[in-house]
Amino acid sequence: MGKQPLQGLYMDLLDTVIADKVDGVLVCTPDQNLSQMTVDKLTEAGIPVIAVDDALEDEDGNLLAPWVGIDGYNIGLAMGEWGVNYIEENGLAEDEEFGVLLMTADTVSSCVPRTEGELEALKDFDQNRIFRADCDTTAEQGNTAANAVITGHPEIKKWLVMGVSDESSQGAARAIEAAGLGADSMVAGLGGYLCPDEFANESSCFRAAAYFSARDVGGTAAQQLVDCITNGTEIPETYAVPAIIVTPEDDLAEVMPEYVTE
Repeated sequence: MGKQPLQGLYMDLLDTVIADKVDGVLVCTPDQNLSQMTVDKLTEAGIPVIAVDDALEDEDGNLLAPWVGIDGYNIGLAMGEWGVNYIEENGLAEDEEFGVLLMTADTVSSCVPRTEGELEALKDFDQNRIFRADCDTTAEQGNTAANAVITGHPEIKKWLVMGVSDESSQGAARAIEAAGLGADSMVAGLGGYLCPDEFANESSCFRAAAYFSARDVGGTAAQQLVDCITNGTEIPETYAVPAIIVTPEDDLAEVMPEYVTE
């Protein structure tokens, strides 16, 4: 579905919930350019709103409504520090066949701090061997963007990929594997929800992720909205959840039970 049809569907659904006179709205807008319109419509209708994951913000990045999501910068920093340790432990810093690929999503404001955190951790690494593949966070676009970088730099035989979403990293993993470089490469996602399937696939080079609890994000936002509606409790301006790095050695059923099925 293209952006314009998706925008239209979003606005139709927003008008529907307003017409239904709902008590409150939790929203993850498909396009942050719709932020002001969203807030204006709901404010006029007297309906409280909380942005989940992607903030409702103005063109200068100022919040227009309360937001619940992840601490993007520090999660990216933790991912980057893990990556630095991976480089050091495997003696890759001086290996000219080694490169770092950052899967970015520069048009999504909530994703940008994640990349900034990764870059901060990598500030002492050879910047000429850090590459970027920008996409829309989906696996399909991640695969396309990563493939362009991989084929454009045949001198790199060993990749460390760090992403801003699990899906874009998954797409990069498939591109690396298709290029025959999976055995000597490491792909890390962000989110962790794809880890159970990826870790179970021994041929996958997707072997790590920065996991955060989507249940915590959604549950916190829902509770804040309920408290506001029922008790008049003021909604905090921001709430950010932390993340931890997971690998196949971790007990995923204990760490992320919401994503593990028996």
